[in-house]
Amino acid sequence: MSSLVLDAEALYADLLRGMRQQLAACQQPPRLVGVASGGAWLAERLQQDLGLNEAIGILSSSMHRDDFSQRGLSSGGQTVLPFDVNGAHLIVIDDVLYTGRTIRAVLNELFDYGRPASVRLMVLVDRGGRELPVQADLAVARVTLPASQALELARADDGRFSFRLQDIQTPA
Repeated sequence: MSSLVLDAEALYADLLRGMRQQLAACQQPPRLVGVASGGAWLAERLQQDLGLNEAIGILSSSMHRDDFSQRGLSSGGQTVLPFDVNGAHLIVIDDVLYTGRTIRAVLNELFDYGRPASVRLMVLVDRGGRELPVQADLAVARVTLPASQALELARADDGRFSFRLQDIQTPA
């Protein structure tokens, strides 16, 4: 399956178009919240490209993961929500949607800060393989990958995005 080629910049352009449509349809502008780290990178760039003045939020899944005892705090950064989430309309942005466990964890983290009026999920890639009933409101691309492979967003020094496809080493 190493022949999979995804153009992250082209997918980002489609995500930007989708976000413009979402914002045009909103009576009250939503706040952008990126999932650390790939989703946060996307949210930062969307904020800039959409000309939004409001600060974005960042959600970490670390503290609410069901595999915390194995992973610890190693994945992602800290949660930063520079606005009141109570009553806010939020768009959570992530790079890759897979099992749904990260999204469950960030929603638990989000509700530790308050109760938003609405939460929508937008992702660059939905790779299927759901273990929880989580669905993106917008998934720019859908791909099928074996569980033995991981797909993650990478960001170059100049801010351009690409994808890394890696084989996962399973314990013997």
